[in-house]
Amino acid sequence: MVMLNDYPVYATIATGDLARARAFYEKTLGFSPEMEDATGGILYRSGGTRFLLYASEFAGGATQTVATWMVDDADATVAELAGKGVMFEQYDLPGLKTDEHGIAEMGPFRGAWFKDPDGNILNVGTGPAS
Repeated sequence: MVMLNDYPVYATIATGDLARARAFYEKTLGFSPEMEDATGGILYRSGGTRFLLYASEFAGGATQTVATWMVDDADATVAELAGKGVMFEQYDLPGLKTDEHGIAEMGPFRGAWFKDPDGNILNVGTGPAS
C-alpha cells in the first residue's frame, strides 16, 4: 500500500515571467538552481527539500501561502531579507496580527510573509518544526 507520508513533498511555485522570478529567487533570496528541465521549470534545493519554479499563465492567483521556510531566527531572517529590498506584508486579522517588521506570533510559531514578483505569498518562520 502506498503511503504518501513515506515520501518527500515540495512546493511548486508558478510564475508568469520566469526570468524575472529567477532573478528574485536567485539574487534576492540566494537560491542556486539544482536542475532545469526542457519545459523551463527550475528546481531549487532548500535545506533537505526542493521547490520547483515554473512558467504558468495562472501564476500569482493564489491568495494563500504557497511556501514556508522554517528558519532558526525569524527576526534575523526578516531583517536580512528586508535589507535586500524584500517588503513584508502587514496583517491585522483575527488570530494574525503582525508587528512593525511584519512578524506575527501564533502560539509556538513566529513568522512573516512576503510576496515574490508574481504575488505568490511566501513565509519565513520559526516554530516546532524549526
